[in-house]
Amino acid sequence: MFRSFFPNPKWFFSSAALWAAICIFVWYSFNESIGAAIGLDLTPQPPVVGLGFFITDDFLLFYLYYFVACALFSAFWFTVSPHRWQWWSVVGSQLILFATYYSVQVSVALLQWRRPMFDMIQGVLGTTDPETQKVITPDRSAEEVSQLNVELLDLALIFVEIASVAIVVAVMVRFFSSHYVFRWRTAMNDYYTSKWSQVRHIEGASQRIQEDTMRFADIVENLGVSFIDAIMTLFAFLPVLWGLSIYVPTLPIVGEIPQALFFAALAWAIFGTVLLAVVGIKLPGLYFKNQRVEAAYRKELVYGEDYEDRAQPPTLKELFANVRKNYFKLYFHYMYFNVARYLYLQTDNVLVLLLLIPAFALGSITFGIFQQIASAFGQVSSSFQYLVNSWSTIVELLSIHKRLKAFEKGIKGEEIIEAYAPD
Repeated sequence: MFRSFFPNPKWFFSSAALWAAICIFVWYSFNESIGAAIGLDLTPQPPVVGLGFFITDDFLLFYLYYFVACALFSAFWFTVSPHRWQWWSVVGSQLILFATYYSVQVSVALLQWRRPMFDMIQGVLGTTDPETQKVITPDRSAEEVSQLNVELLDLALIFVEIASVAIVVAVMVRFFSSHYVFRWRTAMNDYYTSKWSQVRHIEGASQRIQEDTMRFADIVENLGVSFIDAIMTLFAFLPVLWGLSIYVPTLPIVGEIPQALFFAALAWAIFGTVLLAVVGIKLPGLYFKNQRVEAAYRKELVYGEDYEDRAQPPTLKELFANVRKNYFKLYFHYMYFNVARYLYLQTDNVLVLLLLIPAFALGSITFGIFQQIASAFGQVSSSFQYLVNSWSTIVELLSIHKRLKAFEKGIKGEEIIEAYAPD
């Protein structure tokens, strides 16, 4: 699965993790010194609102640093273990990582835009007469109204600029990722078909080569990007949420605690992850068995096309009964899993409003700060909830991995019964 596309996967991924840890340590320890050495000013500056956010000295240094780090890593593996797919597997992965980082920074840029935009909206809105419920329009001159129109339009145009960057990046990443996934599928396809004489007797061999390789590459790429996105989002938004916590020193029921928003997001995400992992523990095995019974039924039908004595009604009835039995089990276990999942996610939608009730009552935050808190809390909470949001996909991946792992055991001539999940 990995050897066909990546050079020496065991050492490749270990070295990638080690090199990433070293680069992160060097960046956070010496980035100011590195920047000063090449004439960049990395002293803290007021947040930049707009496209200028992406060309500050901090960003320019990071672009250069990331390029050098990736070039060194690629040169090492190109030299030590040349591989047919190295430009896609090594350099392509680095490009996807950078694009993921950039998309996270787009979210940060939008966060910085929210405060001035919504603070201005709060300042220009009218009030409501408590008796008549009619809107009381502020008394402004024509010149003041014209000026407010210009300022609000400028902020709206800034949003359009940032959103345009987000759209371009998303489209380009999706296009490149599609090619990346197909190259990985091609690598696995070439490897498995070269061993066809050794695996043609394995149950569902054609499906594993044609369908499972496609789904495996696609799911691993999507999950990998989602995981990196979650990590990078945490690095980008945790400091923001930590800073915004000064506006919310008190939480309902819990009372006053330091960095309340940060710890609330952490506790809530851990709770959801553990909850869904426990209630969904049976799903991987059932998914795997579902693929087995479907493959057995499909295989008999295929044989029936060529041999008159195959695919007889009693046999098909028995095979389809196995399909039916497993699907009904899957439906039952997914029922209570979805109850827990939807309850958790629906509560998550209003959690930040509940946490901010004391701040609303005290009037200690503005509309702009509220928008920043809601956005940052949502980003951090969503990142911590990586397993929650990806659990169904992870379950599917585990079942596909089991099938391909059994396939590779067949290639090596090993016993593959133990690879199957129990009933």
